Amino acid sequence: MTPTELTTSLVQQVMRWKVHSGRYLMENRSWKPAWRFQPMARLEDAFRLLDAADPEECSMSCRRGGPFSVRVRIGGTFGEASDTSKALAITHAVARAIGLEPEGCESPKTGVERQ
Repeated sequence: MTPTELTTSLVQQVMRWKVHSGRYLMENRSWKPAWRFQPMARLEDAFRLLDAADPEECSMSCRRGGPFSVRVRIGGTFGEASDTSKALAITHAVARAIGLEPEGCESPKTGVERQ
């Protein structure tokens, strides 16, 4: 799933906004240009997405000089992601928890490999 397709799916499934030719119809019947909501690039938008997803569980961690890791549980399903970009890690974890697989995103390590 390309970044544009992923953002569109997240807008519809998580934010509950309608998509119309380059803009989003939000819950309060106001419009937002699509370029103004970029959860993979803007940390503020990623946290807005995370809030809208309303996870049962969420954890974030990082080590100095290392990637930022996020693990969320939404509807009983876990989504994990790790990246040097906090916004990207949050967005990809939310996407995985709702059953979407971001393009070019490596699967997180599991089991014994995970530390």
